Amino acid sequence: MSGTAAAQEDGGGEGGGSEATTVPDYGGWFGDVGNFSDPTSTVDATGQKSATVEVGVQANGGAFGFGPPAIHVDTGTTVKFKWTGEGGGHNVVSDGDGPLDSGSPTGSAGVNYEYTFEEAGLYKYYCDPHKGLGMKGAVVVGEEYPTTTVGGGGPVEVDPHQAGVPLQPHFIGFGAGFAVILSLIFAFFQLKYAESPHTSGGND
Repeated sequence: MSGTAAAQEDGGGEGGGSEATTVPDYGGWFGDVGNFSDPTSTVDATGQKSATVEVGVQANGGAFGFGPPAIHVDTGTTVKFKWTGEGGGHNVVSDGDGPLDSGSPTGSAGVNYEYTFEEAGLYKYYCDPHKGLGMKGAVVVGEEYPTTTVGGGGPVEVDPHQAGVPLQPHFIGFGAGFAVILSLIFAFFQLKYAESPHTSGGND
């Protein structure tokens, strides 16, 4: 599904279901990335002229992650890739025909690469030496990019209080007491009618 990435929420109606939210559609890109939870965790860096992504953060069994792994910026924003100096040599390379290419891997700490995104879209990238470990990231740019919907999967349990049915403690106690009284009455009649054949016909 492709469309405008402005956050959209579809209400499920009263008692219907959870809300649906439109998020970036990364496909299975982050399936093996240890420091990525779900598309809703995409960091919102819109409204800024520049944003920073750390290269070599702790993830995927070592200093093999981008932090944050997914970030959303406006068109015209410069993303600076700042190496932590940990995890050996890293680089930033676009997946497919994208524009990102920091060159050969380096382990030097500092901002070793930056790129200004002029066109909206979803840009996936990875570290070439550690792609197999899950060192991958993505930059979402502008408002036009692939989207998907999460949430709103079905009916949700409704709290009785929210449904307008207050369950007061004295109501619960009354119900329990009433049940006990019914049990005693039932037991009384059981005993009475069980004994009557032996007590009423004794003088023949």
